[in-house]
Order: sequence, then C-alpha cells, then structure tokens
Amino acid sequence: MVYLDNAASTQHKPQAVIDAVTAAMCSFGGPGRGSHQAALDASLAVFGARQAVSNLLGGWGAASVSFAMNATMALNIAIDGLLSEGGCAVTTAASHNSVLRPLFRARDERGCTVRIARIAPEGALDWDDYQRSLEGASLVAATHASNVTGDVYDVARMARMAHEAGALFVLDAAQTAGAWPLNVVETGADVVCFTGHKSLYGPQGTGGLIVRPGLEIEPLLEGGSGVHSFDERHPRFMPEALEAGTANAHGLAGLAAGCNWLAYQGVANVSERIAAMANRFVNEISAVGGVRLLGGGSGQRCGIVALNIGDVDSGVVSDALSQRYGICTRPGAHCAPLMHKALSTEAQGVVRFSFGAMNDDADVDAAIAATKELASEFSGE
Repeated sequence: MVYLDNAASTQHKPQAVIDAVTAAMCSFGGPGRGSHQAALDASLAVFGARQAVSNLLGGWGAASVSFAMNATMALNIAIDGLLSEGGCAVTTAASHNSVLRPLFRARDERGCTVRIARIAPEGALDWDDYQRSLEGASLVAATHASNVTGDVYDVARMARMAHEAGALFVLDAAQTAGAWPLNVVETGADVVCFTGHKSLYGPQGTGGLIVRPGLEIEPLLEGGSGVHSFDERHPRFMPEALEAGTANAHGLAGLAAGCNWLAYQGVANVSERIAAMANRFVNEISAVGGVRLLGGGSGQRCGIVALNIGDVDSGVVSDALSQRYGICTRPGAHCAPLMHKALSTEAQGVVRFSFGAMNDDADVDAAIAATKELASEFSGE
C-alpha cells in the first residue's frame, strides 16, 4: 500500500510513538488524580507533552498549551470562548468546517456577523477583500494552509492586519504543525490550534491550543480538573482553564514522542523533503493530458496536491487508485465547501494526494505512473 492521505491522518508513525503509547498503556494511572507513582508518571507525561509541543512550535512555554481531542475541538473552544454575543468575525473561503461551523453557529444562535474573505480560483487569498472584511471585526479565525490544495497563506501578515483592525487572531494549524516551519510567537497569532494525528505523528484523539499569555478564553467545558475541587466553577488559569476531565495521557505520551522525533529530524528538513516529493509529482503530471491541477496560487504548498482527471468524479478516480494500484488518496469535498466553490469543484470534488515524512521516492513514482495511466484511460487516448 502507498499511503498518500497524510493530510487526513498519518498512518505510519515513528517507532518511538508506538513505544511511548505502549509503555503508557502498561503503566499510567490517572494524571492529576493521585500521589502514587502511576498517577505521577501520567502527570509528568502530560506536562512533558506540553513542553514538547511548545518547544517544537515556538510557543510561550508549557503553561500556554491546553489539550483537546483534536484541532476541531480546539477551534470550537477558541471561537466560542473569544467571540462575544453580537460580535463580528472574519475568516477566509479556504477554511475547514471546523472554523466555518462554529462561526455559523455563533451567527445563528448569538447574533454574530460572519464575513468571509474571498479566495481566487487559483487558490490565493484576495488581500483587498480580506482588508475590507476586517472593519469592525473582533475576531479572525483562519487556516494556515488549505486542506484541499495545500496553499500556504502569509498568516503573519494576516495577524498583523487583524491586530491593526482591533481583532484577535486565531490560527488553524491543522495542516502545517509539523509539516511546515511554524513559530507560534512569530506568526503573531493570539491562539494557535493544532492536531496531533496528522504531521505531528501522534495518535488520534490528541490536539490542542497554544494561547498567548494574558489572553483569557471562556471555557467550553467545565468539570473535574484535579485542582481547586471546592470551587463551584472551573479554574480560569492556564492550562487547566480549557481542559476538563481526565486527560488522554496515553495519547499525549505518543504526541510528545512524535514532537521529539520531529525536533530531532528538524521540521525544516522534513518540510523540504515533503515539498520535494510534492513538487516532483506536480512537475511530472502537470503536462499530462486530461489532468487539471487545482490551487498553487499562493506560491507555496504544504505537501498537498489536488487534481482532477477530465470530468470524472473524484470518487471514481480515488477508488481506482486504491483498488488497482494500492494508492490511498482522499476524494470529495474535504469538509471545505467554500474552497470548492472558489475552485468550481463543488460537483466533481478533487482527488487529494498528501505526502508525509514517511513517504519516499518510490511512493512518488507509483503515484505518477498511476495518474498517467488513469489519465490516458479516462481520456480515451
């Protein structure tokens, strides 16, 4: 099997991640829920995961990292906790439903205004439209990279413009954390939301928020925290403020191992390898008859290549890649409806190839050969 669906979830993990989860499953008790060794080991692992995430992504230290199940939950926490009733929020058409749906819920249930900056047909952000959208905004929530086309956006510029307009900036880094050089502080974002199971090579069920010191976010959930148990309301200090219930210590042990593995490899080195594979794939198929490449207008890709073959439904192409060639891709709408409207692919969808650190040149060769064969077959040449 050739696994090229890393933008959905990395399947192949470093051995260190597997070992860390296995060891945790055999020894951990409840983190923050006791003074015996099994509980302390779990607590230390959770703290170690906070440190590993902050160190890898250039955050403000362990106390700035609150964990959640995934980037979707993290984005819901940030948006719900920062967008006041009747407030004005801005996003872009490149956003995933994990940004769009919380914003639309705030619009429908709390009277908020939602503005969406345009994405051009080739995948680039319309900066003039973004600037116009910021007037009167209190919150911007935007993606670092499109999960459909891989286009990477200049989020430092976006954050600077948002702050100049008086708005907070929440960054969705689901596709870039671990796959693209990312320094949280240098982006200028107030909150960065990440997931563990993609390019951080951790287990599913891990993710979280990195929050600028001094910024208070109203908790989405309240419950057990392991501290201040006699208080009627959930603690308001980080990182416990945004966490409720027993942490996924087993998964977070794996996430820490994934972050430490990436730190050893060097995110810049990993990013260069991924980009090289994606670029070689693009260069080989760009002139193939019947193949239409999508996106690329931002000038930078985070290892994702989106394409269609003629007018063939993306699901048919992806199924052929899987059944006949053993190549795993992702067809359809990718939970990003506005990006597909920008690309005019609402009906057909796109076939998404997404490369990761565990892929190699043989995987790229297989993808090139299969795409060429299918393009020739479906075009009748």
